[in-house]
Amino acid sequence: MKKTYFIAFIALFMFSAFSYAQTINVKGNVKDVATNAPLPGVNIVVKNTAKGASTDFDGNFSINDVPINSILVITYLGYQTQEVTVTSSQEISILLVEDAESLDEVVVIGYGTQKRKDVTGAVSLVSSETLEDLKPVDAAIALQGTSSGVTVNSPSGSPGAEFNIIIRGISSNGSNKPLYIVDGYEVSSFNTISPNDIESITVLKDAQAAIYGIKGANGVVLITTKSGKKNSAPKFSYNAYTGTQETTRTLPYLNATEYALLLNESYAANGQALPYPNVSGLGAGTDWQDEVFSNAPITNHNVSLSGGGEKITYYVGASRLEQDGIVARDKSDFVRNNIKINLGIDISKKFKFTTNANYFTASSRGFSENALGSVLFNALNYAPTFNVDEEDWNGTLGNEVINPLSQIRNTYNSYNGTNIEGNFQLEYKPLKELTVTSRIGYKVYSDKGKSFAPIVEYGTGKVFNNPRSRVDQSRNHYNSYTWETFINYDKTFANKHHATVTLGTSAQRNWGDGLSASGFDVPNNSWEFADISLTPGLSDAKSNASYVYDNRLTSYFGRLQYDYMGKYLLSAMVRRDAASDFSPENRVDYFKSVTAGWKISDEPFMEDSEVIDFLKLRASYGTLGNNVGADLYRALLNGEATYVMDGALVTGVANGRLPNPNAQWETAEKLDVGFDITLLNNKVDITADYFVEDREDLLIGGLPVSGILGTAAPGGGNPTVNAGTTRSKGFEFSIGYKDDFSDNLSFAANFNFTNVKGEVISINGDVIPEGGAFGVGQLAPSRMEVGQPIGYFYGLKTDGIFQNQAEVEAHPSQLALGAEAAPGDIRYADVNGDGVIDFDDRTYLGKPQADYYMGLNLSVNFKNFDLATYMYAEVGKEMVRNYERSQPNVNRSNLYLNRWRGEGTSNTVPRVTTASTTNRLFSDFYVEDASFLRIQNIQLGYSLPDNVLEKIGMSKFRIYAAVNNAFTFTEYSGYDPAATSGDAIGGGIDYGFYPISRQYLLGLNLSL
Repeated sequence: MKKTYFIAFIALFMFSAFSYAQTINVKGNVKDVATNAPLPGVNIVVKNTAKGASTDFDGNFSINDVPINSILVITYLGYQTQEVTVTSSQEISILLVEDAESLDEVVVIGYGTQKRKDVTGAVSLVSSETLEDLKPVDAAIALQGTSSGVTVNSPSGSPGAEFNIIIRGISSNGSNKPLYIVDGYEVSSFNTISPNDIESITVLKDAQAAIYGIKGANGVVLITTKSGKKNSAPKFSYNAYTGTQETTRTLPYLNATEYALLLNESYAANGQALPYPNVSGLGAGTDWQDEVFSNAPITNHNVSLSGGGEKITYYVGASRLEQDGIVARDKSDFVRNNIKINLGIDISKKFKFTTNANYFTASSRGFSENALGSVLFNALNYAPTFNVDEEDWNGTLGNEVINPLSQIRNTYNSYNGTNIEGNFQLEYKPLKELTVTSRIGYKVYSDKGKSFAPIVEYGTGKVFNNPRSRVDQSRNHYNSYTWETFINYDKTFANKHHATVTLGTSAQRNWGDGLSASGFDVPNNSWEFADISLTPGLSDAKSNASYVYDNRLTSYFGRLQYDYMGKYLLSAMVRRDAASDFSPENRVDYFKSVTAGWKISDEPFMEDSEVIDFLKLRASYGTLGNNVGADLYRALLNGEATYVMDGALVTGVANGRLPNPNAQWETAEKLDVGFDITLLNNKVDITADYFVEDREDLLIGGLPVSGILGTAAPGGGNPTVNAGTTRSKGFEFSIGYKDDFSDNLSFAANFNFTNVKGEVISINGDVIPEGGAFGVGQLAPSRMEVGQPIGYFYGLKTDGIFQNQAEVEAHPSQLALGAEAAPGDIRYADVNGDGVIDFDDRTYLGKPQADYYMGLNLSVNFKNFDLATYMYAEVGKEMVRNYERSQPNVNRSNLYLNRWRGEGTSNTVPRVTTASTTNRLFSDFYVEDASFLRIQNIQLGYSLPDNVLEKIGMSKFRIYAAVNNAFTFTEYSGYDPAATSGDAIGGGIDYGFYPISRQYLLGLNLSL
């Protein structure tokens, strides 16, 4: 027995000695696989032991006495865990891959964050990668086609123009603008923020936004800007692009010969002498669109530095955008400068301080657009028989149409704005489960503007003639602050019950003032001397104005989020708002919502599914507010009046609109039911929602009151009251597919689809709100009426063209419209069947809001090449063609080449004549299908391989070529089928919208 023990002991000793001889010292380096940047603070542990190390700032680590064939476990927050087997003492190079699923789980929901799989509301998320692909001048563009339920359009393609964001359709006859929150503070638009500084954009679309109470009815857009990461080496990035811009289209208008022949025909039809007896020498003439459009440069530069240590994180970014206009390039431009700072400091284990600031300056110049007499309006209507420097001295084209090049030369203006916004935030964590946050958000904005109208003569009777030079100057100051304090208590009970409680208070103040004045008789009739201090002239009318405002909002809010076993989810929230915008009796209201979810995929009966990876049903219901109608309860002295004082007439002021002390905000009641599902090993991601919203207490103006109240006086008006209800309902669907076919090839596709239908449910009182304009002196073309969508087009319905006199005589008389019909004129339908064609026969002609919104985004990565394209479509909407002046001698669209010239020649386009007709009245002849498909972006990039980057000391070097607004497919004959003024009543009426430019870009992305 002793011998046996001895032999075993010797064997064990030899084995131990052998094992000890096989231990080695391990060294290595850890980097990010995408950026090749070293990762500090990565944990490396020998599996099943306590032995390990962390990487230093250069990503290096070392562990001594590691047995051979041991397994190293590498973990780092936000990255996939890796295991590496130790086989030799050779240095180990480890490349960590970001855990995309983990990163995408965190969603900002207002006063907190939540894992995306636990979100019970309807949200859309846009990442910084999408912003990088699209290269938008305004970050709002990144939501177009990438977020279901969200539409983005613009009233203008001019440099620096802001974009309109609409979430789930038009619900209000007032403002439909969502609330914008950047890092916890409120901003008025995206345009002050550089897209390069944005990390992500989250859109809250349903009752989950009730946490924002009186401002949440139109949805909430939450913007998170970039920040540094703890224990990370300094990272320097430089992103730039430069390129050229051009118009996406010019409209087919008549050349000089075609114009002269058409004019001859119209004069002959009225028995007048021909204006162009000989057209042989006219040729093509002047193409005024070619004269006003030109290619224009655009450049953008951005530098940033980010990083952090154990207790500090930092991000500093600086950007400059320069964009010239494609119309009147010498008089149209936009320059934006941004400096962004984000700083986080761990003061102690319990206190953390963060601050961020965005400094913004902008300067721009522009000209009149999308209106009667604008530059593009004149470019379309000015006769091609005039030379580029020739004026319409005799006034043959009417009093609103002038030489557009002369108009540009005589346009002088400038605008400069400066803004700083941000917040200071302190977090206190007395307990592991409890966080107390207090922050102050601020915004200070000031601007100044100046315009100069020189003495100028354009021709007889022109409304733009200016016999006296004038300069207008203005200065404005806007200020705001928001102080918020809230607590978040997060606790798990009995390993099954998890709850997060949020309680807080908020106080907001917005105040400012402005001053404007005019000076006359500018010295030397020159822009260089255009300043009020130099103008000696006076005016009989008032030539200055000022304003001041001060609005306040006090709020209390609370939210409970609960889940049982992580799969049964419930959230309830309430907010109390008190707004100074309304009378003391109507300042306070409570906004409430509840959301719920069920993770079906966590149930035992789903565990063995080989197709479904995740499935969640969710629903939400609640009320939110839309803070419109400020100061309606006050009587203001903004009316006009003339008084007799000392025997002389004196211009003064009087009461304006009749006040309504009972006015209050609109209220939205929202219901949403949806599901989220991922399939096939997370390769397919599907989200669907059905939603209904009732918008109540809409503010309707012009309700009839007794005439003895004096509301018909100049500057007066009937009161605005809460007297309307609308309903919007629809369906959203999005599907994404992503797959890595190999180490060298990956593909991703995302498609989203939204259907929205809006309808006016009720309007109290005998009034139909109207808006918009068509032609000169015509009835309003848009209205709000029960049973119809807000802002639908209302006019005469056509029924072909009268082909002969017999058809005219057989049809009800159209004389009540202003002129008797003749062969070749538009035949209008007798809609009400009373045997007379008059304005009572006006009817529904279309709507500016689409039925369907769609987006398709594709991306392919092959080795070091990447290709991406973004597409967007709107289907089922109309626009009004309103850029044709109703004058006999103006130029016209080549549509009139297919006009009626005799029986059977046309049944759609009327004859031309200088005689009085009803052909220019607003009808469906001027309403067109504006459905479109737009290729928003095509981008091809190439990145240097990792081994080359390592040699040159960079983590990223990428060059790319891109085309923005590449192609638009539409049957609409105007410049831009996506353009609209943004007005709920009056949107979609086209005076010649400034088209969004097509941009050809070359760019560089570089990181160290």
